[in-house]
Amino acid sequence: MIRLGLIGKNISYSFSKEYFAKKFKSEKRPFTYENFDMQDISEFKPLVEHNIDIIGFNVTIPYKEAIIPYLDKLDKKAKKIGAVNTITVSFGGKLKGYNTDCYGFKKSIKPYLKKHHNKALILGTGGASKAIAYTLKKLKIEFDYVSRSNKPGVKFTYDTLTPDIIADYKVIINCTPQGTYPHVDECPDIPYNGITNKHLLFDLIYNPEETKFLKTGRLNGAQTINGYQMLVFQAEKAWRIWNTLF
Repeated sequence: MIRLGLIGKNISYSFSKEYFAKKFKSEKRPFTYENFDMQDISEFKPLVEHNIDIIGFNVTIPYKEAIIPYLDKLDKKAKKIGAVNTITVSFGGKLKGYNTDCYGFKKSIKPYLKKHHNKALILGTGGASKAIAYTLKKLKIEFDYVSRSNKPGVKFTYDTLTPDIIADYKVIINCTPQGTYPHVDECPDIPYNGITNKHLLFDLIYNPEETKFLKTGRLNGAQTINGYQMLVFQAEKAWRIWNTLF
C-alpha cells in the first residue's frame, strides 16, 4: 500500500483526505491518504523517519514556510515563492518541495478577470499569500499586502484601510484563515462599504462555501469566488507530481 498525507495543524476539516480517497477509489489505485495533525513542525522529521512507505505530502496552514528547512531540495517555482504545499519523497528518502497553489489560483481566477481588475489587495502575509503574489505578478496585476501589523513589504494595516482605498483595488483576496469553519461569523476587518459591482473577491477558504467575507462582498455587488476550485486544481497538479515517482 502506497501512502500519502497532509501535514498541518487542526486539519480534521480538511478537503484533501476525502478528495483523494474518492480519487483513489475511482481510479482503482491501492493508495491511502492520511491527515498528519502536528502541533509543531519539529514533529515532521520523526514522522518521515518512522514512515518510510509515505511517498508524498501536501502541506497546509501553518507550515508552508516552516517546512522548507526540512527539505533537501525545492523546485524552481517553490524557491521563488518561498512556500511549499506539495512534497515528494524519493526512494532514497530525499524530500523535494513544490508549490501547486500558484497553479490552482491562476486556473481558478483567470476566467473571471476583466480589464479593470488591474490592482489587488492581498489580505494576510502567510505562506498561501506568497503563492498568490507570485501568480499576480505573472498575470501583471499590481498588488499590495494588508496585515495586522507593520512589517517590511506591507503597505497597509487593517486600521489604515479606508473605503476609498478599497474602491481603488478591484481585486481583494483573503489569504487569512478568518471565517473558516467553525468560526463562520468572522471575517477580515476591512471597510466593506468601499466594495462595488466592479470588484472581484476571492477567498482561499472553501468551508463554508460562502464565508462572511464573500457574502458581504456579494451584498455590495461584487463577484465572488471561494477556494474550492483552487484546491481541486492544486490537488490535481500535486497528483501529477507524485505520479512521476511511480
